[in-house]
Amino acid sequence: MFPSPTPEQAIDATRQWLEKAVIGLNLCPFAKSVHARQQIRYAVSTATSGMALHADLAKELKLLQNADPQEIDTTLLIHPWVLGDFLDFNDFLEVADALLEELGLDGEIQVASFHPHYQFADTDADDIGNCTNRSPYPTLHLLRETSIDQAVGAFPDASAIFEKNIETMRELGPAGWRALWAGREEINKR
Repeated sequence: MFPSPTPEQAIDATRQWLEKAVIGLNLCPFAKSVHARQQIRYAVSTATSGMALHADLAKELKLLQNADPQEIDTTLLIHPWVLGDFLDFNDFLEVADALLEELGLDGEIQVASFHPHYQFADTDADDIGNCTNRSPYPTLHLLRETSIDQAVGAFPDASAIFEKNIETMRELGPAGWRALWAGREEINKR
């Protein structure tokens, strides 16, 4: 078991994951520009229950909706103290989708998911392809639909990203993934 991180440590680990894996391995070709322009909001929920996370998610969704996209284009809602079990986390995604509808944000904001134990359907837990969605802590990524549309418009073959990412991870292999995180126990031991 890892020591409980401070909010600053959770943000630091998430930022390093974004820089080394998401941008460094080009898992998301759209992430580099919003990162370079400092348009990513890193929010840490101190929730220890699904109900408290629901409230924090609602707050962050409203904040993103009302923020100037030039200031905050996307939000990473990191929640280290709740939904550590991947199946519970996966179940919570239905709650997140229902909240989008309740707030009238369906079609305006999407929620993507990252988790230290992320596992795609029909894969083994240790399948290296799962690492494309493995983050240091459970994280909900709040994305503006307009930003997604613009990014996809600029990237002609967006549908091939998933397959390319799996290929990248297979070429990197488990040893390469571990080497990427040398010194980062919260990622390396998961």
